[in-house]
Amino acid sequence: MEEEYRYELENRMRNLLWTVSGDYELEANLDVDSFRHYPSISLYDAVRQGAFARFFSTDEFGLYLVKKLYLRADEASLMLLAQLCVDQAACEKTAEERPGLRSLRRRAYADILERDFDRLAAHPLGRLKIAVLRDGIDGNYTAGKQITEQMKELFALRGATETMEVIRQTDRFYNRLADPAFETEHGGLESVLAVSAEDLRAFDWQDFLDEAALEAAMELEEEAASIDPEQETPEGCGHAGRILVTEEAARKMYSYIELNFGSSYMDEREQERLNRRVCRGVHGDCRLYFTDGIIEHAVRENNTYVLACRTRDQNERFYSQHRRVPRHNIEQLGQLLRRSLQARDEEDRMEAAYGAVIPRKLWKVGRTDDPRLFTRTFKKPNSDFVVDVLMDGSGSQRSRQSMVALQGYILSAALTKVRIPHRVLSFCSFWNYTVMRRFREYDDGPEADWRIFQFTSSSSNRDGLALRAAADGLLQRPEENRILIVLSDGRPNDVVVNRPNVKNPSVYTGEYAVKDTAAEVRRLRAQGIAVLGVFVGEERDLMAERRIFGKDFAYIRDVSTFAHVVGRYLKKQLDDRD
Repeated sequence: MEEEYRYELENRMRNLLWTVSGDYELEANLDVDSFRHYPSISLYDAVRQGAFARFFSTDEFGLYLVKKLYLRADEASLMLLAQLCVDQAACEKTAEERPGLRSLRRRAYADILERDFDRLAAHPLGRLKIAVLRDGIDGNYTAGKQITEQMKELFALRGATETMEVIRQTDRFYNRLADPAFETEHGGLESVLAVSAEDLRAFDWQDFLDEAALEAAMELEEEAASIDPEQETPEGCGHAGRILVTEEAARKMYSYIELNFGSSYMDEREQERLNRRVCRGVHGDCRLYFTDGIIEHAVRENNTYVLACRTRDQNERFYSQHRRVPRHNIEQLGQLLRRSLQARDEEDRMEAAYGAVIPRKLWKVGRTDDPRLFTRTFKKPNSDFVVDVLMDGSGSQRSRQSMVALQGYILSAALTKVRIPHRVLSFCSFWNYTVMRRFREYDDGPEADWRIFQFTSSSSNRDGLALRAAADGLLQRPEENRILIVLSDGRPNDVVVNRPNVKNPSVYTGEYAVKDTAAEVRRLRAQGIAVLGVFVGEERDLMAERRIFGKDFAYIRDVSTFAHVVGRYLKKQLDDRD
């Protein structure tokens, strides 16, 4: 379980790092161990590394640190100053685009003060860090003259656009505050940067730069030496972080989705047509990605694949441990649906102007104008229903993902029993992709129900777009009566799409997201789709769930009542839709 926890946590932090940086191949040292006690510190550290990688060159800065350490700089002092400089240079830029980052930063700063205050207060560099942390929490911290001047120098890095500006300030701070004799003994910044690759071969630099990054940085130095300073920069290129979205970045983003969610079962043209049709309005900058999941269609067996397999096994164990409850619910829900369908099979008769003659009414012939001398038989069609089950697969469901998988399985198995065609999907969002994971198609056999235990939860959730995407397939079915059942926690939340240069820069969370999801539910109902919300979240989110789904809303407090609560709604749909 501990190893699985670390896998899951590493994936979460890596997703955050990649989201902020926009580089889906970026590697970094993630502080997984601190997360258990200080989650804000670990998450903010991932954000800081991602933000710096987006706006500056991590390889160039890492190479400077390696060379400085090679010349016997004190590692603890250098890394403290480097973190302070990186924080000011990169994170404020990111916070302007992602306002939620400021709240995370304040929590992280407060936790660092709580954890490290005594240690930091014991030396001058630590006291500088304390002043910066306190200023970051309340914005008006008053320090002594010397520290105030140092803070001003630090805050000036918020306007930095070149990696070398960050390097110079870090170097100035170190030489002045940490080791005033360094420059006399080893020379200034030029001497540090002049350390050659050959000098570094035997140096233990792996903690600061991986081998590939070191080689890349060396190549970069060689290329820089050969570039003509008069040569113009190609159009569309610029300093690190200036280009926010390029075709190459988009390809990397797609590759990441493919690698961690499984390859898509749609070809490119089909996906493009679907995106043009569905991704409109507030979702205009989003993309849809339909997949059968990483277990069914893995690109390669990476950590995400291993975690998905372990989650599936965990879900199946949860079913086995409680097998009597789901079996009873499946049987109960199946019987309820079967009775309603049988009632639809019963023939209705009515008097009419044509049909089978009613002998007892023949005396009316020629005596009255009433033409209803016949009887007609009507039979309600049994095969005009189709159902979609849509499960919220975002990270907020992680603590209850086995229960969500179990509820999805109960629904699917019961619908299979009574032969109502149905499809089961889950959804989550990463970057600007909403991933629709298919577990079974409408006409699959009973064996497909078991695939629902492959359900996993991760990333964010853009509920309005997921509802619209599911309905797009549902509306193409020939059945007259269409039902969409949504297992949701009432917390649409897709902060990932808040990025620059997009048509819809608003963060998809809170009131904005609830209103959009509720509007989408109303739109689907106007199109003739019956939408039921099944609440699978925390009680504090009940009101949002009610606002989204209105009266067609079910709160399952105990899974043993699942069949009764959901069955009552489905029976009403079967009975009322003639």
